[in-house]
Amino acid sequence: MDAARLETALREAGLKATRGRVAVLDALTVRPHADAETVFRSLLSTVPGTSIQNVHNVLGDLTAAGLLRRIEPAGSPALYERRIGDNHHHVVCTGCGAVADVDCVVGHAPCLHPSDAAGFAIDTAEVTFWGLCPSCQKRAAPAEQS
Repeated sequence: MDAARLETALREAGLKATRGRVAVLDALTVRPHADAETVFRSLLSTVPGTSIQNVHNVLGDLTAAGLLRRIEPAGSPALYERRIGDNHHHVVCTGCGAVADVDCVVGHAPCLHPSDAAGFAIDTAEVTFWGLCPSCQKRAAPAEQS
């Protein structure tokens, strides 16, 4: 995505369009489901002098402004993605930790309804599916044949 569109998105969310914020949004456009460390490493050449703390701060600001979604699969650091505004879910590989999007299982948000919401007004549902990705399935197949 070009920088001008990212800058516009930042301003529309009420944020200043700083070089670091634009770079983080761009990094997550290229690498969805990235953790802060991955984003930080991707910025080292384009935003010299940035720190991991700065990346965490920017990720927090962008998430609070609704420009990013933070997901927290069990056993994984927080991951960030640009896909927002739809109630999609995720599938996580139990072998390598790869993450992919899964469209909402049934209709529109929240797309799943609890049997008892305890009086809560439910507006989203987060589901994490777990299994082996295609690459890990291929690696596991020869071992099973032995």
